[in-house]
Amino acid sequence: MTDAKQQIEDTVKANDVVLYMKGTKAMPQCGFSSRVAGVLNYMAIDYKDVNVLEDEAIRQGIKDYSDWPTIPQLYVKGEFVGGCDIITEMTLSGELDKLFEENGVAYDKDAAEKIREANA
Repeated sequence: MTDAKQQIEDTVKANDVVLYMKGTKAMPQCGFSSRVAGVLNYMAIDYKDVNVLEDEAIRQGIKDYSDWPTIPQLYVKGEFVGGCDIITEMTLSGELDKLFEENGVAYDKDAAEKIREANA
């Protein structure tokens, strides 16, 4: 196993929610990363952000690890959930709430509902 793959595996297993993104949760560096971080931040999710722009091995490694070609990538309890489009759809349908509930991840239910109301 490569160092990058081992580092990714250790990170996704050590944290309940991980977002591999361009930039940080406080300062996203692309629109797609900004959208997913914005949803997680608004819903008050406690998550680890990993800035793929800081390490080329991680940037490529996360694509290989998930067999998913784009960033951002969200992981919940060690499982790959999806990228920006999937997270957006799951947020609007309520599936993301259900995923967090099933995995014991605390989130702001009122904020999740406000996102859906604003996009109805």
